[in-house]
Amino acid sequence: MNQKTPNSKRRFLQITALGAAVFATGLAQAQQALDAIVAAKKITIAIPTDFPPYGFVGTDLKPQGLDIDMANYIASKMGVAVELVPVTSANRIAYLQTKKADLVISTLGKNPERERVIDFTAAYSPFFQAIFGAKSLALRGPADLAGKSISVTRGAIEDQELTRIAPAGTDIKRFEDNNATVSAFVSGQVQLIATGASVAGNMMGRNPQLNTEYKLLLRDSPNFIGVAKGEDKLRLRVNEIIAEAKRAGDLDRMAQKWLGRPAGDLPQ
Repeated sequence: MNQKTPNSKRRFLQITALGAAVFATGLAQAQQALDAIVAAKKITIAIPTDFPPYGFVGTDLKPQGLDIDMANYIASKMGVAVELVPVTSANRIAYLQTKKADLVISTLGKNPERERVIDFTAAYSPFFQAIFGAKSLALRGPADLAGKSISVTRGAIEDQELTRIAPAGTDIKRFEDNNATVSAFVSGQVQLIATGASVAGNMMGRNPQLNTEYKLLLRDSPNFIGVAKGEDKLRLRVNEIIAEAKRAGDLDRMAQKWLGRPAGDLPQ
């Protein structure tokens, strides 16, 4: 049986110590984001500008929407300035990985594939498919859909959910794309529309005269804030801010302002 000589044992211990030091250095480097933000007194947050009501460019050419309000809220609670960086669905995760952004607040859903490359905070806002209609039209539950006409995009998630809950006598009119679905509602061909929050938000913003409101939830899939992998100090600080906003009712107020419904019970 081979035995280690004193020299080989010493070398083994040196290599082990070096490996531990490298590992510790890597952990330290991975925890620098929050310290850097505090030192610079600035946080860079990636946001959408093409996805109303979560993020879009207003008439003053400045970003606005629920995600922008949340970004500003976090910066204010941290006591730092905020730099908003527009991103798309395709490049938003890469902005975290390449350190072009400290956080991504851009209608980001959580799934196992994304969790392998970035970390997530607690949820901060709902993202949902729902039924919308005029404020004057009473709709307390699925049973009230009977006898009413409703437009929906064929094959979409909201089509599947609507089909599942709609009682007999519901007049479901299916269209081939969102534009046709929205057009049918706006033009008065149907009384209700089943669609996603972003489509509904855009439609309500463009047609305030319709007095449209959120009526009935079909499916909820909340949004989370993306954080670079391993940046636990920053993630936990943001979670503290989200928890505080939830207790204070600020999450509900933001959601009500932009989505027409409170944030409700969001997952941690």
